[in-house]
Amino acid sequence: MDGLVFYDCATAPSPRRARMVIAEKGLTVEARQVDLRSGEHFFDAFRAINPRCTVPALDTGEGVVLTDNASIAAYLEAIRPDPPLLGVTPVEKALIAEWINRTEFEGLMGVAEAFRNSAPGFKGRALTGPDNYDQIPALAERGRARVAAFYPVLERRLADSPYLGGDQFSIADITAFVFVEFAARAGVEPEGDFPAMDEWRGAIRIRPSASA
Repeated sequence: MDGLVFYDCATAPSPRRARMVIAEKGLTVEARQVDLRSGEHFFDAFRAINPRCTVPALDTGEGVVLTDNASIAAYLEAIRPDPPLLGVTPVEKALIAEWINRTEFEGLMGVAEAFRNSAPGFKGRALTGPDNYDQIPALAERGRARVAAFYPVLERRLADSPYLGGDQFSIADITAFVFVEFAARAGVEPEGDFPAMDEWRGAIRIRPSASA
């Protein structure tokens, strides 16, 4: 879509969520890669775009840059309502919002705690953003425990419903899918059998947006 510029990092989990929304919406946007490994997100040029020094970021072309997944998703849903990814009925909208929130707080935050507080590459960088924070090993252990507790929660929900928000694929599923994939990559995936989650994950993996 003319005027939209998406600031991305192909190896990071957070912008993957926005990429999947863009792909599901069938939008074509200008994508610019930000090399997190070289610290490009701290360079003055990118700070001028996003002072939070994070990706994703979406320049709307209207003098506004959106700098988190929630605002980007809301904006894309508004400019391209079809297919709906934030629900149609009041119950769908509420359930999708609930599962996005739960997955972010109970799942993604747990992986981030475990990974960023233990990986040598994040020494002194335990939190994203422009400020430095020391690693706290106890938070890494807590993060692993949070992920281990959240997997059964997802399993129970997906055993009862094909998707987290009900019968239709939504941004809640994108959020949870990225969480599960990130947990596996970060070595925080708990042991055990999760057949409903495995079936759901396999179904999402074959969607074109999963390869975006």
